[in-house]
Amino acid sequence: MLPTDQLFSDYVPVLIASIAGFILVISALIGSRLLAPFSEEREKGTTYECGMLPLRRASTNVGNRFYLYGILFIIFDVEAVFIFPWVLTFVGVGPLAYWTMVTFVAILGLGLAYAWKKGALQWR
Repeated sequence: MLPTDQLFSDYVPVLIASIAGFILVISALIGSRLLAPFSEEREKGTTYECGMLPLRRASTNVGNRFYLYGILFIIFDVEAVFIFPWVLTFVGVGPLAYWTMVTFVAILGLGLAYAWKKGALQWR
């Protein structure tokens, strides 16, 4: 077991990188607000269509299907994030971790089967 000071010293680079990332993002936002030219004209807010006047509003309703596909993609992307480190240490993790991962994949498989049965994966 690692001593507490050694455990926290492993997270110091992560903390420094997080702080540096926040500083860079905030400075970019402030810099763009201060240095970028802004125009309050009405034409600036219209959609650009090759110099022609817009035919309709640019904001349209997006169907719920797109959100459903996005959620399913995120679910299975997160599954890949959990499985990848597990695969790299598969030999040393032991049988409990193996059966835990089998249960995790089975639950996700049941969710996929449910979505498939409800017709959520059919494009209409």
